[in-house]
Amino acid sequence: MGDPAGIGPEVIIKALADREIRSLARYCIYGLNEILTYEADGQEIDPFWYRVQHDSARTHRAITENVVVLDFDEYDGMIHVLRQPSKSGGLASKAFVEEAIADAMLPADPAHHPRKLDAIVTGPISKQSWHMAGFNWPGHTELLTHRTRTKRSVMAFVSPRLRVALATNHEPLNKLRDLITIGRVFDPIDLGHQACLDLGIEAPRLAVCGFNPHAGEGGQFGDEEKRLIEPAIEVARNNGINVTGPYPADTVFIDAASGKYDLIVALYHDQGLIPVKLLGWDKAVNWTLGLPIIRTSPDHGTAFDIAGKNKASEGSMVASIQLATQLATRRLAAAAPPEAAPAEESEPAA
Repeated sequence: MGDPAGIGPEVIIKALADREIRSLARYCIYGLNEILTYEADGQEIDPFWYRVQHDSARTHRAITENVVVLDFDEYDGMIHVLRQPSKSGGLASKAFVEEAIADAMLPADPAHHPRKLDAIVTGPISKQSWHMAGFNWPGHTELLTHRTRTKRSVMAFVSPRLRVALATNHEPLNKLRDLITIGRVFDPIDLGHQACLDLGIEAPRLAVCGFNPHAGEGGQFGDEEKRLIEPAIEVARNNGINVTGPYPADTVFIDAASGKYDLIVALYHDQGLIPVKLLGWDKAVNWTLGLPIIRTSPDHGTAFDIAGKNKASEGSMVASIQLATQLATRRLAAAAPPEAAPAEESEPAA
């Protein structure tokens, strides 16, 4: 659900109210049933889910309903919280995602682990709320990386016109120069290439942004391109990846939007997110690459200013669900044992 005081509950209700979206998968909503009911009533939508207390024994038996709310009703007071960051919002949203991660990490054994998830779609959190609650994680990406013991993870974004992978995530600009390394540039190239393959792109074409204006202009505006980015590209090429660059960031996205590249590696958050949101607002999806589990998320925040007013668009949540189910379906199909070839018929006896 994300932060209960944000637009997460609203966009979840709007997305899953669509029967076509509901038909893509079976859903567990980790959150507050009271708030979901309140949001559905405000949208004049009849409840379409089954409620189970999240820590009850019932959740460890098979549930056949298509949409189940795992209700954390110990946080029900959130419905009266002002639409702003709060300690209670941080405590609740952290509890939701921690339990979802634990369920996603269960072994794939329906008989013994009926709560096993094939993918997670996270609603928007308030990082300020998490900080107020005593949690110092920069965001979902870092928490998921730690909980899944992942050595390499990359924040990526998928939209109808652009795919972007980031070399750094939520970092202050004044620290970026010390954070960019050959490895930090190579990882989004490598994981971005695999992401394209996972999407069904058979021969991915990647491009890497420069760090400095004009990609350094031959060293006049900085040496990061020669010293760090070009070596990372060379390593990737030696590993069979079709990647070029570094290119000036103010022009390479034009080429990508026109179809020349399948994915762009951006060096820092706003370098990659501005074009993604400009060209794909309401359709872009945040996808964490490198994890052993599938995790997607809408590309927007909690939007406290419009929460509770029935003004939020569910477009990015719908796109996040669609990508998660697409990836889960491909992964399950790849893991399935091959079907035995039909036995050849013997020649009829003479």
